[in-house]
Amino acid sequence: MTTLPPRAGRRCHNALNPLHSTVYFSPDFAKELAALGVTDSGAAYFAGRAAAMGAVGPGVVTASFYNFSHELVARHLPAVWDTASPEAVLAARLRAADTTLRRLLGDAAVTSDEMAEAARLALRAAEGCTRHARPLYAAHADLPVPEEPHLAYWHAATLLREHRGDAHLVALLSAGLDPLEALVSHTATGKGMAPRWILATRGWRRADWDAAAERLRGRGLLDERGELTSAGSALRAELEDHTDRLDAAPYEHLGAADVERLTELGRGFLGAAVAAGAFPQDLAGKG
Repeated sequence: MTTLPPRAGRRCHNALNPLHSTVYFSPDFAKELAALGVTDSGAAYFAGRAAAMGAVGPGVVTASFYNFSHELVARHLPAVWDTASPEAVLAARLRAADTTLRRLLGDAAVTSDEMAEAARLALRAAEGCTRHARPLYAAHADLPVPEEPHLAYWHAATLLREHRGDAHLVALLSAGLDPLEALVSHTATGKGMAPRWILATRGWRRADWDAAAERLRGRGLLDERGELTSAGSALRAELEDHTDRLDAAPYEHLGAADVERLTELGRGFLGAAVAAGAFPQDLAGKG
């Protein structure tokens, strides 16, 4: 039985996860990967997020990332490892996290007592994570914890992000949503990535998107305008509730008061990053 308020873990995740993600939108990340010879943005992303698993091939990444076209993944993997080793990519990603957080938050926040506190709390939450059936989390859990507090915080946010992400894939499979149906239905909530970003970065074509929307309409989950029906909204809500249940352990381990404090700290750092232009303004939405 949970000892946490409803959706407390989800709120904490939503405060921490985007700060991890700032690295993949950062010019610092692109610069670091380009210095290794990886100049394609898709190749850089796949390498950066998959490097903890080693020099894996496209099948592993398609399976563990879930919502990318396999053809796009195979265009870059395993070839990218001939240019840059996983170890070199991981080091470059951590350097990019350092420069990105310093640029977005400022040195005062990076070296603050609040950052050190957030790192301690997030790392303690991550102690409650489990490896089984969680490949991306398990791979990152084998990496050393950085010494500097802002990088330790970013590392812990990575662990908590991938732990919930791996769990979310279980929920998607249980709901019978394939990779593109998951994206289309998430976008229809108004909280997901805008279609133009998905089509530009995930390797899908407009025809693929339209076919997925038609399948959702056939299941009564999407209406003719592309909006979620009541059944579709209920399914998306249950998906998040299912994910909450599978991802409860780290937040139960941390405890209600510290989850609330970590959420407060995380929101402060995230707000500063967003205000500093961490993400494209048109990243989310239905259009």
